[in-house]
Amino acid sequence: MTSLTLTAPKTFTWTTLPEAHSPQNGEALVAIRAIGICGTDFSGYLGKMPFIEFPRILGHELGVEVLAIGEGVTHLHVGDRCSVEPYLNCGTCHSCLRGSTNCCETLQVLGVHCDGGMRERMILPAHKLHPCNALDFEQLALVETLAIGCHAVNRAQVTASDDVLIIGAGPIGLTVLEFARAANAAITILELNAARREFVAQNYPGVNVVASLPDAPAFQIVFDATGNPNSMAATLRFARFTGRIVYVGITKEPVLIDDPLFHRRELSLLASRNAVAADFPRILAMIQSAQINTRPWISHRCEFKDLPSQMDHWLLPDSRVIKAVVSL
Repeated sequence: MTSLTLTAPKTFTWTTLPEAHSPQNGEALVAIRAIGICGTDFSGYLGKMPFIEFPRILGHELGVEVLAIGEGVTHLHVGDRCSVEPYLNCGTCHSCLRGSTNCCETLQVLGVHCDGGMRERMILPAHKLHPCNALDFEQLALVETLAIGCHAVNRAQVTASDDVLIIGAGPIGLTVLEFARAANAAITILELNAARREFVAQNYPGVNVVASLPDAPAFQIVFDATGNPNSMAATLRFARFTGRIVYVGITKEPVLIDDPLFHRRELSLLASRNAVAADFPRILAMIQSAQINTRPWISHRCEFKDLPSQMDHWLLPDSRVIKAVVSL
C-alpha cells in the first residue's frame, strides 16, 4: 500500500506500507478519497509545527469510503462516505470524563501525533467516522476544518448581540467566520493579504473586511486565527472592557500579554483546541442545507501522486491558496 511520509522538513518520501488488516471489533477499514491540506500540514512540512515529529504521515482532513466494518459497528455500512473525526482520545482521563475529548490528556491527532491519511487505506475506530452519503468526498474532507471554527465560536459563546473581530482570513479564520455568521453576530475581518480580503468580500456580503484597524477597544469578542505571536498579543488592544479573546491559531513562540491592560478591562483569554464529536453531525447538516457553502473554498486541487511537487508552490503568496484538496 502506497503512502507519503514526511521524513524531514520539506522532504516527502514515497513508502510502501503493509496492507491494512481486517477491521476488528469497533473498527472500520476505509479508503482515503480526499485530503484537505491545512496550516498544520504546511507548518509540519516546513518543520515549524511543535507537535509533529519526523517521520510522519500527514493528513487529518479526510473524506473516506468505508470498505469493511468489524463486529459491533452499527452506524456504518460498506460504501458509506464519511468525514473523519481525527482526534483519538483515551475516554478515561479527566478531560474525557468531563466531555472535553478534544483536549484528552493523551490525545493523538491523526497526521500530527500519529500517522494520518496520506495513504491509500487505513483502519480507524468506527465511532470516529461520521457518514453522510449526500456529500461528496471533497466536502467531507472540509468538515474537520469547519469543526475548528465551530468549537472556537462555541468556546466564545458568540451571540447576535456581539461585535466580533476575526484576525486572519485563512482557512481557520474562515471557519470561525462561518459560525459567527450563523450566530448572527456583527463581524469584522482583519486581513493583511489583499487576495484573501477580496475572497471574503466576494463570498461573505455584509462582513466588514479591512487591512488595518485603529488601536481601540471596539469588539466584544476577538478571535486570532493567525498563529502569529505579535498578532496574538495585539488582540488585547481591540477587545472591549469585559471582552473575550480566543486563540485559535498556535505558535511555538511566547505571547507577551500587556497585563495592566488585561486586568483593567477584565478580559477573558481562551484557547480553542480541535473540536468535539457533536460538532461533526451539525456541520454535515449545515452543508447539506446550504447554510455553509464549501465550494468557493477549494481554490487548488491535485492528484495524490502530484502532491510533493505542489507543496512548495502552494506556500507561495502568489499561489492565492484558500484551501487545497488532494484526491486519491
